[in-house]
Amino acid sequence: MPFVSYTDAEAAVRRLVEIYDRNTAFIRDGFSRYIQVGGDNRRIRAYYPALRIRVDTYQEVDSRLSYGHLVEPGAYMTTITQPRLYFDYLLEQIGLLIRNHGVPVEVGESNLPIPLHFSFGDDQQYVEGVYSDSLLGESLRDHFDVPDLAVTDDTIVNGTWQGQRNEAQPLAPFTAPRIDYSLHRLQHYTATAPDHFQNFVLFTNYQFYVDEFCLWAKQVLASGEGGYTALVEPGNRISVPGPQGACKDAPLARIPQMPSYHLKRDQHSGITLINIGIGPANAKTITDHVAVLRPSAWLMLGHCAGLRTTQRLGDYVLAHGYVRQDHVLDEDVPIWVPIPPLAEIQVALEQAVAQVSGLDGWELKKIMRTGTVASTDNRNWELRDNVEPVRQLSQSRAIAMDMESATIAANGFRFRVPYGTLLCVSDKPLHGELKLPGMASNFYRKQVGQHLHIGIRALELLRDMPRERLHSRKLRSFIETAFK
Repeated sequence: MPFVSYTDAEAAVRRLVEIYDRNTAFIRDGFSRYIQVGGDNRRIRAYYPALRIRVDTYQEVDSRLSYGHLVEPGAYMTTITQPRLYFDYLLEQIGLLIRNHGVPVEVGESNLPIPLHFSFGDDQQYVEGVYSDSLLGESLRDHFDVPDLAVTDDTIVNGTWQGQRNEAQPLAPFTAPRIDYSLHRLQHYTATAPDHFQNFVLFTNYQFYVDEFCLWAKQVLASGEGGYTALVEPGNRISVPGPQGACKDAPLARIPQMPSYHLKRDQHSGITLINIGIGPANAKTITDHVAVLRPSAWLMLGHCAGLRTTQRLGDYVLAHGYVRQDHVLDEDVPIWVPIPPLAEIQVALEQAVAQVSGLDGWELKKIMRTGTVASTDNRNWELRDNVEPVRQLSQSRAIAMDMESATIAANGFRFRVPYGTLLCVSDKPLHGELKLPGMASNFYRKQVGQHLHIGIRALELLRDMPRERLHSRKLRSFIETAFK
């Protein structure tokens, strides 16, 4: 099918939707016949839609912009999946390209086959549920394309992509199969459909925050404040405003590994909270997949060990740097790569602490300290010989220790997603205050209650910021994709 030129972004996106819907329906129909009557000698194959653009001159654009323009002349292309889910995102990215370069984009079919497994959306019965063990094995591969790890990777965002001669350069940070893979993993890990995820994300690893978030979200829905439209809980359980709006479906019998909760708002401008559990491996896993949704910002709200004598249980730590001893991203973001603080995020978090706590200026320093956070992959680091780790922590000027913050920040940097960290001091192991039952003071309990609402307020402040300002230029290298 030949590529067609468009100077209207919405028309281009609608054409992407048309191609994708037609091609995935073709694969599903073929699979339905396959499970009913078996295969024949024909291969059932259809291709991802593609978007491409060519620019022949160096175009001078607003130097303040971090995305929406091409670095140098040439041909650029990306494969597209789930264009209905990404409709607003594609509309913005394509519109910026057309406006900034004054040339049309082209829409057509790529030469990349859609795997059978990825042709089933949220509203269709999944492939594993409709065929028996007798149809498993090589016979399926004889008739349908299956996921291929050779084209499902992170070479573009990692900066290691190398094209073949005359191959178009990447236009977007992820290929269609990489996005499809993550969309399916999100459903698996969080037990909610990708369509429910919002553009502003909170990560935590304490059930208290989940309980408080759901309670607050239902109060907000009942009051009609904030423009929120629904709360979605694991199992796609939906509560909406109004006296009859509470979800009547029973909760899931088994909570997923990383349950997610979505306070929805128009254009995905609401808030998603994900309980990621403990450790840097979980933090990397979930951010690897949330990143394909291209969120506007994500924040880590967790607990930490305070390392200074002047800190109290319940004090806040606003991270402005990270000592990365978590190791899970060492191959993707080498340890020598600095992870900078993002001014827009830092300011929003500090303003949120001030607004929620009622303190400001010099008084704010009584409950919050800005500094370096060290993240480790060893939960029981305190049990090691103290001499070496204490010396390293002192030399790094670290003020807190946790397990997830550096991973979430580093993956935000890697995936060009604005990131930030606000922690709450829950123990001081170097000063004899271990995290044990019954150790929490009234002050600590009060601060933990505030912590979630500070994160929510920070995201609301970021939401009110122009999108082009929020997406910092610090996240972009000098060889970048035009799509953010």
